Amino acid sequence: MTRLIGDHDKAECKVNRLRSLTIDLDEEELKTESEIFQAMADPCRLKILSLLREGELCACEIMIGVDRPQSSTSHHLSILKNAGLIKERKDGRWSRYRLSEGAVIEMLNLANILIESKDRRGNSNDKK
Repeated sequence: MTRLIGDHDKAECKVNRLRSLTIDLDEEELKTESEIFQAMADPCRLKILSLLREGELCACEIMIGVDRPQSSTSHHLSILKNAGLIKERKDGRWSRYRLSEGAVIEMLNLANILIESKDRRGNSNDKK
């Protein structure tokens, strides 16, 4: 770090600050957050979440909405459920799914804001 900054005291101060920041990080919490983001990092699963933002759906309705076979749809639903993003409710022999929290909708909204921001930056770069 000293080679990058050029000043030994400033470098040591930065290293100490970074170490203090990493001490406060909870590895188990980071692992859980990573699982949530991994579950959302698939276009099919994002499509399922988008469908469920409109309300509870039966597994067969989701299967039609994502245009995937039952086995693939079940696999994606299982990943979303294990990540805590959706909840399942048994209704006789049917499984019905819904978003687990309003925070899931907020995550989708934030992703859209980032996309819009990226698009605006991309368009402004095109003009240069």
